[in-house]
Amino acid sequence: MDQSIIDILNQPKSIKENLKFLNDKVEGKIVFSSSFSMEDQLITDAIFSQNLNNIEVFTLDTGRFFQETYSVWSKTLLKYKYPIKPYYPNTESIEKFVLEKGINPFYESIELRKQCCHIRKVEPLQRALKDATVWITGLRAEHSATRNNLNIVEWDEHYQLYKYNPILHWNTQEVEDYVKQNKVPYNLLYDQGFVSIGCAPCTRAIQKGEDFRAGRWWWEDASKKECGLHSS
Repeated sequence: MDQSIIDILNQPKSIKENLKFLNDKVEGKIVFSSSFSMEDQLITDAIFSQNLNNIEVFTLDTGRFFQETYSVWSKTLLKYKYPIKPYYPNTESIEKFVLEKGINPFYESIELRKQCCHIRKVEPLQRALKDATVWITGLRAEHSATRNNLNIVEWDEHYQLYKYNPILHWNTQEVEDYVKQNKVPYNLLYDQGFVSIGCAPCTRAIQKGEDFRAGRWWWEDASKKECGLHSS
C-alpha cells in the first residue's frame, strides 16, 4: 500500500469516507473481521450501506457463541442483504482437543485457554487472511492498555499485510451514538452489562467501575487477556 494512501487513511475524515477510499484505491484482497461487537457492527454498516464490494466481511465462528450473537448475525444479514463469510475451527483439531482436555478446560490454566483460542480463532483467522493485502479491524485504544500503542494503519509482520484500525481513537459514546443514529443491529447483551463479548463460557457482564476487559477470561491476570488474534 502506497504511503500516500496511508497518509489519507490517517486523516480525520468520516469512517464512511475512509472505507470508500480504501475500497476504491487499494489493489488486492481487503477483508474485515467481525465478531458482531458494537464496534464491528458499526464498521459493517459503513461497508454494506455503501455497497463496498471490494471488502470481504468474515467472522470466526468458534462454536461457543452466545445465542444473542447468532441473533445479531441473522439480523445483520436480513438488514443489509450482503454475505458474511464464516470460518470454523478445524474439525479434527477441535475434536482431538475436547477428547483429550475436556469440554471446558480453559478454566484450568492459561495454557489450555490459549490452546482453545488458537484452535477456535487463530487458525481459522490464518485461513481467512490468506492472500489478503489489508485487514480491517474494530480495535479501539480504549479497550485495553495493550492497544494504546497501536497505529491507525500499521504493517503486521506476522501476517504480512496492512492492518487498518479505523475507529482506533473513538470512544464508547461515539460508537453507541453511531449505532443508534444509523439503526444498526447490535448484540442485546450490551443492555445487560456486557461490554466485550466473546465465547459464552469466557465472557460475563461487568460491574460499575470495572475495566472494559474485566468480563473476558475474568479468572486470569488482566495483563494476559488476549486471545492471540492481535498479539503480533
